[in-house]
Amino acid sequence: MSSARDARVSLHFKVPYWTQWGQNLVVLLSQGSDGTKRHALSCMHQGEELVWEGETQVSASARGIEYSYAIIDEADEIEAEEVSRRALALPDSLADGSVIELRDSWQDTSHPGYLLSSGAFRGNILGPLESTPSPAVARQQPQPDEIVVTFRLWDFAVVGGDRIGITGSLPALGNWQTEQLLSMRQAQTPFWEAEVSVPLHSFPITYKYMITRKSGDLEREVGENRIVSLDSKAGDEAGGAAPAAIIVQEDGTFRHEHLWRGAAVALPVFALRSRESVGAGEFQDLKKLVTLCHQAGLRMIQLLPVNDTSVYDMWWDSYPYSSVSVFALHPLYLSVSALCPGGVPADIAQSIEDAQAELDQEQVDYERTLALKLGLARRIFDRSGSADVKSPGFQQFYKSNKEWLQPYGVFKFLQALFGTAEHWHWGSLSRPNQRMLDRLSAPEQPQHPAICFTYWLQWHLTKQLKSASEFARQHQIALKGDLPIGVDKRSVDTWMHPALFHMQYSTGAPPDMFDAGGQNWGFPTYNWEEMAKDSYQWWRRRLTTLSEYFHAYRIDHILGFFRIWEIPGVCSTGLLGHFRPSHPLTREELESHGIWDFDRLCNPYITTTILEDTFGELAAEVAAKYLIEFEKGRYRLKDEYTTESAIEALQPKPGSPAWLVEEVEAVRRGLMDLLHNVVLLRCPDSDKEFTPRFNLMATTSYAALDAHWKGHLKHLHDDYLESRQLDLWREHARKTLPVLMRATNMLVCGEDLGFLAPCVHPLMKELGLIGLRIQRMPSEADTEFGNPANYPYMCVASPSCHDTSTTRAWYEEDPDRRQRFYSNALGRPGEAPEQCTPEVMHDIIQQHLDSPAMWAIFPLQDLLALSDKCNGRPAADETINDPTVRKHYWRYRCHVDLESLQDDKVFLLNLQHMLLVSGRCSQQQLPASGPKAALDQNGMADKQPCSAKYRK
Repeated sequence: MSSARDARVSLHFKVPYWTQWGQNLVVLLSQGSDGTKRHALSCMHQGEELVWEGETQVSASARGIEYSYAIIDEADEIEAEEVSRRALALPDSLADGSVIELRDSWQDTSHPGYLLSSGAFRGNILGPLESTPSPAVARQQPQPDEIVVTFRLWDFAVVGGDRIGITGSLPALGNWQTEQLLSMRQAQTPFWEAEVSVPLHSFPITYKYMITRKSGDLEREVGENRIVSLDSKAGDEAGGAAPAAIIVQEDGTFRHEHLWRGAAVALPVFALRSRESVGAGEFQDLKKLVTLCHQAGLRMIQLLPVNDTSVYDMWWDSYPYSSVSVFALHPLYLSVSALCPGGVPADIAQSIEDAQAELDQEQVDYERTLALKLGLARRIFDRSGSADVKSPGFQQFYKSNKEWLQPYGVFKFLQALFGTAEHWHWGSLSRPNQRMLDRLSAPEQPQHPAICFTYWLQWHLTKQLKSASEFARQHQIALKGDLPIGVDKRSVDTWMHPALFHMQYSTGAPPDMFDAGGQNWGFPTYNWEEMAKDSYQWWRRRLTTLSEYFHAYRIDHILGFFRIWEIPGVCSTGLLGHFRPSHPLTREELESHGIWDFDRLCNPYITTTILEDTFGELAAEVAAKYLIEFEKGRYRLKDEYTTESAIEALQPKPGSPAWLVEEVEAVRRGLMDLLHNVVLLRCPDSDKEFTPRFNLMATTSYAALDAHWKGHLKHLHDDYLESRQLDLWREHARKTLPVLMRATNMLVCGEDLGFLAPCVHPLMKELGLIGLRIQRMPSEADTEFGNPANYPYMCVASPSCHDTSTTRAWYEEDPDRRQRFYSNALGRPGEAPEQCTPEVMHDIIQQHLDSPAMWAIFPLQDLLALSDKCNGRPAADETINDPTVRKHYWRYRCHVDLESLQDDKVFLLNLQHMLLVSGRCSQQQLPASGPKAALDQNGMADKQPCSAKYRK
């Protein structure tokens, strides 16, 4: 007979999971200090499920057992692993040969409930974290003819003071009497568990979970009753397996009737206006915005990127998506008065007041605001900076951030020294190393004070943004940042890590309904193969830094992680780009279709007829100056005009008469059309590979081909764009996006607008990524306006965004579309008002609030349009960005200061009422001293919320 020490027990694992072809499931099991061992599972179909099972033995006295499930590929490499390891505690004296059935459910991170585990919710929106899980309790010892059943459940929507219980068909479960339900304990985050000893004759057990809220309210989960049954073979008198001694029944997540939904406001920091800010919004202003949101019931603030973009030292740098460093913060957002915690000297205080008066303008004066702020900051640094940089706080900041801070400081000095951020023009200093950085930033160098000033600025900016972030967390409001898809070619990152980028290319977007020439953003494309060599460390560092300030973030142009539109560096538009990665068309493939004249297809097709159609009476002059006739009636561009950048450089002399300016513009536009008149693009890495020019069917080059070639080329074009790349793009994103998601605990959203491949939304759903829906840009084919009522839960519902006109401007600019929207999307009878009145805006916003989407996010301009007091500004003046303008000035500034909005209790009460009606906030979440209390106190209780007046 085995001793207790020698006794062995069997762990029987069982988990339903639908794998893909070539995948298998394994258990990763560890005991105490022993390493993790992998145990294979086998699968079989049970009803509509694919169930994986396996068994292993452990000592009955084993302690510290932990395990999780993982997916492995055909090469036995782990593709994915559950995010939480389960802890398994055994009773003290299990008999030898005892069986423990572990009936688990895969921890599905794509489940909507799992989103609540992110830093935006845990310890933030949902309130303070529970201090610690409940203390461990002694496990029940299985008795003869009984089985110990351990119920396990995970749920992140259970907040401080809430408790989960079980009600069911056993006396121990209260016999369905809710006042006698069995309480569960939080064994480990996020798992709750309880155990009962069940006689064999009491199986099957039926039950449900319930949540007792801190308020005393009970929430019963929806759906069919849950069941625990014995294995059909267990206890078979004919020699079947003995029943398990213990069943651990893991039931996944609590089935809520209503999933969590919230609302947020979106705006750039620079757009904020307060009575203390200087020229543009500042990080300190975010605290006032947090207070405003807290009073209204908004739960998140979404911002545009806040990194330093000082590339050109002019207003072009107002573009927030082209950073000079992905780590450094922009000095534009500095609160100068906060640089002097002991009090601002009188002369500087006067200068600040003068600057506020000068810059109290309708829009942001980027250049003047930044210059004045830097000048004031330098005066303060010259007085107190030497002491600050010796302080423990600064020393710790420098030590923690030296990896990016020192290169950034040296880069800014060299940028000023050379008068350009184009580091490839810096001679030997264009190839940095640590020795060079140390030498240039050494204390004995004359530039050391300037470099220290840069460090000092970043120290204060970091403190100010972190302070605002913590203030938001204390008010249970999440800050959401923005992760730009690219970095500027003239940046610290490309200077320090050139191997991570394809500097000879630019990123952009292919042509679409908004821009027939496509978009060229000017960022270098990423060398993903090089980045993978150190497990994407640059990305992980970038996101870790972002998480110091933000609780959530938006991935700008998430399609770029599937594929990027890559454009040759000599191009100024996005038309002649191609996808990276992609499977190109090969010479052999084209020849198999009977297509062989590659010079004809790849070179601009220019004939006398095309010249005359393009330039009219200027055709002969243009041909003589810019073209070479290589055969009768056929032309090619002269070598000096074979790139977009060369043609773009054709400009009239300053002071030219208007007719000449128009003529030069017409010639430049015509030459560009000739350059684009191609069918195929040669791949730069191989003369035997090609990509189709986007929408090649619209070219006169294509029109001149014979029907056979046209048919095959159209098919190859459509196949290249629509199906040929899907597996490649899916696998590329499957490698890169999880790296971003695992790097921090921030909530992750993806901007998935634009030319969508069919593989994008399924993978986003698989990974648990929140998408974006803009009503005027529906994702459904043949639909003019999206219907927010039909949006999925895993998305953000918005009527507009920073890359569109405001809802008010869009509504008012096209009378015919306005009427269709008013009648079809809003369902209103009669003629549409010409102006987007507060009544119309109320319907639009309420429609989005009522949506099933997890988040309804509104640009501040759209919320202000609810108020007659705030909607008097011309709608066109509230546009933040026009993507069709290559050098757009990002300078929108709110015309109402935050203090005035805080005092506008009617506006806040209206917004609050809309949120309550939609269920996106509850009365318990609102401050007792909110707008209604203020109106009551001032004898204005009769001020009915306008949503109550407008709502039908």
